[in-house]
Amino acid sequence: MSGMTIAGLAREGGVGVETVRYYQRRGFLKTPDRPEGSGSGGGIRRYGTEDVQRLRFIRSAQGSGFTLEQIGELLALDATDDRARAHELANERIAALDAKIEELQRVRTSLHRLARQCGSGSEGPCPILKAFEDVS
Repeated sequence: MSGMTIAGLAREGGVGVETVRYYQRRGFLKTPDRPEGSGSGGGIRRYGTEDVQRLRFIRSAQGSGFTLEQIGELLALDATDDRARAHELANERIAALDAKIEELQRVRTSLHRLARQCGSGSEGPCPILKAFEDVS
């Protein structure tokens, strides 16, 4: 994987080239210098396995629900080995996930109740449609 182009890096990381460039602008990924000369590969930036690992870390952290700001902080913490702050960020993310799970369970319970009422064969408007009409 050593010496790949930005397109190769993007492919290995499962993102588009513009995403790689965006992460570079944000300071999450380094932008390698362009090599001098007109020989093979002259002027084309090359990326290595460390770049792929960092890109995959960013994508994995996003998949876990961390914001780009939090990811930036995690990347900075990696250089300082501040495990306490990384632990704190993880606990904040867990709390946010727990809150989202509770919200989804409430919505599921409500929708399940409406589905039962809708399928009961009662007359009048469908309780599901009525519930969504009443939300404004």
